[in-house]
Amino acid sequence: QVQLVESGGGLVQAGGSLRLSCTTSGRTFISSYTMGWFRQAAGKAREFVAAINWSGGRLSLADSVKGRFAISRDNAKNTVYLQMNSLKPEDTATYYCAASSTTYSSSMLPSHFGSWGQGTQVTVSS
Repeated sequence: QVQLVESGGGLVQAGGSLRLSCTTSGRTFISSYTMGWFRQAAGKAREFVAAINWSGGRLSLADSVKGRFAISRDNAKNTVYLQMNSLKPEDTATYYCAASSTTYSSSMLPSHFGSWGQGTQVTVSS
C-alpha cells in the first residue's frame, strides 16, 4: 500500500478557489499509479471526483465538477493536485486522495483504489 497525505483544504467563500495536494509519506513513488480524488459529505456516500492515469495523459472528472475542477500530477514532485475553482456550498466535503494499481479507465470506482489518504476538509460558505 501507498501512504498518502492530502493538504490544502480549508474554509472558503462560494466562488473561491482551493488547490488540494496529495503526496506520499514514505519512499513510495506514485508515478506508476492511477490516482484519484473522491469526496464524502456528511451523511452521504463517498463519491468520485476525478481520476488521472500514470502519465497524466488521460483523466476524467465527475459531471458535477466539470468546468470548475482540474486534476493534474507532477511525478517528478511525487504529487497529484486537485484545483478547485468556482466553489459552491455543495462542494463541502472531506476530500480523499487515492492510489490504484488498476489501469486507468473513465469509470473508476472506490473499489479500484487500494490506498487512501486520511482526507482533508473543504468547507464552502454561502
